[in-house]
Amino acid sequence: MLFILNFLFSPLPTPVVISLLTVGITVFLWLVNKPRPVCPLVDLEKQSVGVQGGARRGAVQRNDDFINYYYSDATTVYEVFQRGLRVSDNGPCLGSRKPNQPYRWLSYKQVSDRAEYLGSCLLYKGYKPSPDQFVGIFAQNRPEWIIAELACYTYSMVAVPLYDTLGAEAIVYIVNKAEIATVICDTPQKANVLLENVEKGLTLGLKMIILMDPFEDSLKEKGEKLGVDILSLYDAETLGKENFKKPVPPKPEDLSIVCFTSGTTGDPKGAMLTHRNVVANSASFLKCVENVFMPTCEDVTISYLPLAHMFERVVQAVVYTVGAKVGFFQGDVRLLPDDMKTLQPTVFPVVPRLLNRLYDKVHSEAKTPFKKFMLNLAISAKFSEVKQGIVRQDSIWDTLIFKKVQAGVGGKVRLMVTGAAPISSPVLVFLRAALGCPVYEAYGQTECTAGCTFSSPGDWTTGHVGAPLACNEVKLEDVVDMNYFSVDGEGEICIRGTNVFKGYLKDPEKTAETLDKDGWLHTGDIGRWLPNGTLKIIDRKKNIFKLAQGEYIAPEKIENVYIRSGPISQVFVHGDSLRSSLVGVIVPDPDVLPKFAAKFGVQGSYEDLCLNGLVKKNILEDMLKIGREGGLKSFEQVKDIYIHPEAFSIENGLLTPTLKAKRAELAKYFRSQIDNLYEIIKE
Repeated sequence: MLFILNFLFSPLPTPVVISLLTVGITVFLWLVNKPRPVCPLVDLEKQSVGVQGGARRGAVQRNDDFINYYYSDATTVYEVFQRGLRVSDNGPCLGSRKPNQPYRWLSYKQVSDRAEYLGSCLLYKGYKPSPDQFVGIFAQNRPEWIIAELACYTYSMVAVPLYDTLGAEAIVYIVNKAEIATVICDTPQKANVLLENVEKGLTLGLKMIILMDPFEDSLKEKGEKLGVDILSLYDAETLGKENFKKPVPPKPEDLSIVCFTSGTTGDPKGAMLTHRNVVANSASFLKCVENVFMPTCEDVTISYLPLAHMFERVVQAVVYTVGAKVGFFQGDVRLLPDDMKTLQPTVFPVVPRLLNRLYDKVHSEAKTPFKKFMLNLAISAKFSEVKQGIVRQDSIWDTLIFKKVQAGVGGKVRLMVTGAAPISSPVLVFLRAALGCPVYEAYGQTECTAGCTFSSPGDWTTGHVGAPLACNEVKLEDVVDMNYFSVDGEGEICIRGTNVFKGYLKDPEKTAETLDKDGWLHTGDIGRWLPNGTLKIIDRKKNIFKLAQGEYIAPEKIENVYIRSGPISQVFVHGDSLRSSLVGVIVPDPDVLPKFAAKFGVQGSYEDLCLNGLVKKNILEDMLKIGREGGLKSFEQVKDIYIHPEAFSIENGLLTPTLKAKRAELAKYFRSQIDNLYEIIKE
C-alpha cells in the first residue's frame, strides 16, 4: 500500500508528464470538438407511409399535397435563376478554366444579361415568346450551354438538348420531330454534322446555327448556299442587344425542356417536362435535407455529367435557387481530378461508374497485407461512426488514411449524390467512411424529371434507394406473368406527382403506354417495399437494363445483330447495372467452326477449338465487326466472350418451350464464367 501511495504522489519524470498532458489535451479536444450526430428527420423504421389507393409517400411529406416549389419566388426555372441573382447579391455564377489556369467566373447578372441578349436575337430572327417554340442546344457542358438554356426560359421558349452519343440519325430525327429552326452549337464540327444532313435533304426546317467557338468563313458560306444562317454567339448577343426585348417569363405549367432519351429498340422519345416538373423535383431535394444540409451562395458544384440529362439539370436548379456557383470541367474526363482540386467543390453529383473507379484505385494502392489491413480497419472504424450519425473529416483515420482520398475530390465536399444507375453496397460503405460527408442515393428516370426516391438523412443502410420524395407518391402494381404482386409488397414501380412529365412529344401511343389515365407513370422497374418503408429495385419488367454509366441496353437487339456472325450458332449477351460493359456467351456452329478456325491455321476437335484462344480472339473480332456494321453503339458491344460447346436447349433448362432464352437461368448457369470475364477485362 505504501508503495502505491509513493508511486501516485511522487514526482513523475518530465517526458512522462508532457506525454500524459498531450494525451489528456488531445482527448479533451476530441471530446469538445466531436461532431454532433446527424439527427434523422423521420423515424428510420417508418420512412414512408401508406396513402389511399395502396400508394406510399415519404414520411418527410407531412400531408398528401405534393410540393410545387421550395421558395414562393422561385416557381419556374427562370425565377429560380433570378432568385439566385438576388440572394447571391450578383455573386459569381458560372466558372470555366483552361489547362493549368485558375477558374474565371461570370456573375449572375452577366449570365442573365447575355441570356436576354441571345433571347432577343432569337425573337429578332423570327421566334415567338411561346412554349411552342423549340431551340436545339448541341454542346458539351460549358457556361454558354446555361446561357443558351436561360435565353429560352427568359422568353418562354423550350430548350431541346442534343448530344453526341445519340448518333447522327437520332439527331436528324429530333431536329425534325421537334421542328427545330435554330441549333446552338459549341464546335464547327457539330455545325458541319447538321449542315451535311441539310445538304442530304434529311434535316427539314433548320434555318440558323449559332456557334460558341470560332469558325472559318467557309462554314458561313456553306450555310448560305444551303439556306442556313451561321452566326457566332458573340454576334448573336450583339444583335440581340441592339434589338432588345423585355423578358416574357414562362408560367409553371409551361413546357421548359424536351429531353430525348436514347431509344434502345427504336427512335428516341422526347420527354416533355414543364417548369413545375423541374422546380418541384429540385424543391423536394431541399425539403429532404433542409435540417441537415442547406446549400448557400458559398457552395460550389462541378458540372461534368451531361447537361442533356435531367440528373444534372436538377442539380443545377438546386444550385441556382440558393445563388451558389457552378464550375465546369475542361471537357476531358481525364482532367477531372485536376479540375476537382482546383475548383474544390462542396456539392458533388456523381454516377456509380466514377465511384467504382475511385473505390478500385484506393484498394489497388493497398498492395501489402498490412496496408490492406489498415485500410479495412479504417473503413470499419469510420463507418461505425457514420452509423451513429457522426460524419466528419478530422478523425485519426482521416489523417492517416483518407486525407488523400478526400483531396482527390477537392477536399471540401460536404454533400454527394449518386444517381443514374445502382451503386453496390461495398462502394457506398467505403465512400461514406472515406469522404467524411453525407452520400445519398437517388432513383428515378427522365419521365419523372430525375428523382422519385431519395436516401433519408441519418439512414446509412444500403441495398435500397430510399423513400419517396415530397413531390410524388409511389405504388407497386401487379405483374402477374412475373409473379410479382402488390399484396406481397412487390410489383412494377409507378409514380404520380408534380415531377411526372406531360408525355412524349408528338407520340400519343408511346405516352399512353407509359402514362395511364390516372396520371401514374409506369417505370418498367420492379420494386419491393422493405420493412422500414424504403424501396428496393429487384427486377426489370422488360429485358432492358442499365449499365453503370446509365445507358439502357436491350440485349435481344444486340444478340440479333451478333447472330449474323458465321461461326456463331447461339449467343447470350449479359450485363448489369453495377457493370460498365457487356460480356457474352456464345455457342459456335459445329459445321462452320472448323472451317473458320482453319483460316487461322488452327485445327482440332470441336471441343478443342472452343478452348483455343486464337479462335476466341477471331470470333470476338468478327462479332465486333458485325456489330459496327449493324449500327451498335460502342457501349452495346461486348468486351469479352466465353465459348461454350453445348447448345442452349429446352432439355438443359436454358430455353423456353418456344425456344426463347431464359435470361435469368442463363445468367445463373454461366455465373462463374461471367464473373471471370469481368475479372479479365478489369472494369
